[in-house]
Amino acid sequence: VLLVVYLGYVGLGAGVLQALERPAEVRAAQRLLQQHWELLANHTCLQGPALHRLIQGIIEAYKSGITLQGNTTSLGKWNFSGSFFFSISAITTIGYGNLSPSTVAGRIFCILFALFGIPLNLVLLNEIGQLMLLGVQHCARRLEEVFHWQKKASLLIKTCALVTGLLLFLLLPPLLFSDKEGWSYEEGFYYSFITLSTIGFGDYVIGMNPDRTYPDWYKNVISLWILFGMAWLALVIKLCINLLE
Repeated sequence: VLLVVYLGYVGLGAGVLQALERPAEVRAAQRLLQQHWELLANHTCLQGPALHRLIQGIIEAYKSGITLQGNTTSLGKWNFSGSFFFSISAITTIGYGNLSPSTVAGRIFCILFALFGIPLNLVLLNEIGQLMLLGVQHCARRLEEVFHWQKKASLLIKTCALVTGLLLFLLLPPLLFSDKEGWSYEEGFYYSFITLSTIGFGDYVIGMNPDRTYPDWYKNVISLWILFGMAWLALVIKLCINLLE
């Protein structure tokens, strides 16, 4: 029965997403094809195969973190802060997919790094989650002692912890992303949840816009936000699991 419910839920998601996203995909494909033919018609010196190779080269370069800026290229995705953020996204299993090692040595190291880093990350997240729970339980006991509340104290503290987590990890960060990335609040909120839940589609990633200058602390602070936010969201998801079971 649970398997049938699971498959039905996934099928429902697939049907809704197809209805919502398929028309936009078709329009984008038609627009791209039209732009392709217009470019070839307006610039007769361009050859179709040569243009295709250039497009493929741009795509491969973008995957490596390189973008064209006029007659120059932008670097910096693999500096220390960028590499640190990639390491966090690797061992947290977010895996945005917008950046990946291109050398054989880098890929081998990434395998070994993740092999030991993922268990280390899970242990750390578990410890952070336990500390959060202990803090909530301690506050609840203090309220019970001071106001002689019983069930009310536990419910009040859990509600406060939930609201505080919502503010710190989901509701306030989009304001920072709006300022630094130029995203709308909805886009920032979407990125926050997709990141902290480790879904990591990669359609929105911080620090990747070559037209913007980011402060040195930005990616490091976001890395800490990811770490503590994942621990908080894991507790919320665990609560949802308990309710479902």
